[in-house]
Amino acid sequence: MQKLNLTQSLSQKLSPQQIQFIKLLQVPTAELDARIEEELEVNPALEEGAVEKEDDYSSDDEYDDYENSTESESIEEYLHDDYSGYKMQGDGRGSDEDDKEMPISVGSTLHERLTTQLGYLRLDDREHKLGEQLIGSVDADGYIRRELEAIVNDLIFSQNIETDAEELESILYKIQNFDPPGIAARNLQECLMLQLERKDEHTDHLESAKQIIDKCFNEFSKKHYDKIAKRLNIEDEEELKGAISLITKLNPKPGGAGEENVRTAQYLMPDFLLNNNNGKLELTLNSRNAPMLKVSRSYSDMLHAYDKSDKKDKKLKETVSFIKQKLDSAKWFIDAIKQRQNTLLNTMQAIIDFQYDYFQEGDESKLKPMILKDIADRINMDISTVSRVANSKSIQTEFGIFPLKYFFSEGIATDSGEDVSSREVKNKLKEFIDGEDKSKPLSDDKLEKLLRGEGYNIARRTVAKYREQLNIPVARLRKQL
Repeated sequence: MQKLNLTQSLSQKLSPQQIQFIKLLQVPTAELDARIEEELEVNPALEEGAVEKEDDYSSDDEYDDYENSTESESIEEYLHDDYSGYKMQGDGRGSDEDDKEMPISVGSTLHERLTTQLGYLRLDDREHKLGEQLIGSVDADGYIRRELEAIVNDLIFSQNIETDAEELESILYKIQNFDPPGIAARNLQECLMLQLERKDEHTDHLESAKQIIDKCFNEFSKKHYDKIAKRLNIEDEEELKGAISLITKLNPKPGGAGEENVRTAQYLMPDFLLNNNNGKLELTLNSRNAPMLKVSRSYSDMLHAYDKSDKKDKKLKETVSFIKQKLDSAKWFIDAIKQRQNTLLNTMQAIIDFQYDYFQEGDESKLKPMILKDIADRINMDISTVSRVANSKSIQTEFGIFPLKYFFSEGIATDSGEDVSSREVKNKLKEFIDGEDKSKPLSDDKLEKLLRGEGYNIARRTVAKYREQLNIPVARLRKQL
């Protein structure tokens, strides 16, 4: 039996302009120019340049309703949403002060270089097409990861060429002799072996290195050196060390992992500038965060002219409505830019006040544990607002440029009852690992005991988490001969 129930609930829907401000707040300085340029293109009522005194339209009747609208009362209220935590995306792209892109030389791509070398082989038309198909299957890092049987099917359907894996492999072996060494390998083991086979036969420890890759690759990848020595009957420790050293100097990505892609030079453009003037910290916004924008005088005059017109036909009303909408949009965008500036400055100043000791000297050990809520409470804004400000933004200090997310970290309790930044614990952890005996690297359990000995109350799983965040492998994989 079906029943109809009437329920009442409150929900908040964001207007297009509210959503526009949220996105505008997240835009880093390096991309703000592009965003403003985009707005200038779509709104002819918005212009660049300083506002002249006679261009101040704040008292005009056509803006009275706009000034009193809920959309300009408090942009902050639109930013409340479920956006918690202090781990944010990486920093946005930067550019230098004048050019968004620096000219760079355009070289040939990996595939072009391989195709050129293919032309040096004495292949008939059919074999050349097989070679081109194989080269087209080479990934950015230089590997062919598609099964040869799959490439055989590709040739049948795309070029109507019938072949088999055996014939295709014979062409592949020729391509594997191309430069760079190790190219077109089907896995890492084959890649390393191809490079070793290109070495001069008089290279020290070469035969042992080949034996290790051929017969003990699994043990090598896990750094089980004692098992390698036993299986290959290598009694001379120097011989084993030399062979391992030779292998580790090979290139695991002969294709360069996509280095052939043309890339623009990238620079980190700070959103904030911090100057220490004899102990007084002075915060300023990057000048690009404060562009000179104004409402078009000609559009405002046009609106006045139409408004005084006696004609009240439909087409005229549509024209007036269009001009009014563009003027409102321009005024709102200018206000949104100003609101963005104020929000950025208030948030950054709160961070500086919280981490005052650090910004005085740049001593990382003086960073306090800080999460988004700490700053949100200080500036009476939502956590999501702080998160959006910290996302993809950075500050230039006298001791370097730092992303804002750098200053946020968890707290770890010490024996004295105080909380210290997780970054301090990570630095101590890295210090222990850097100073360990690489023939007997420290396990996470031992690292936990060492950290506890320094007064940090930390669990082993937290040690493992911090180690992974530092991109440091487990003890077994840090082992060296």
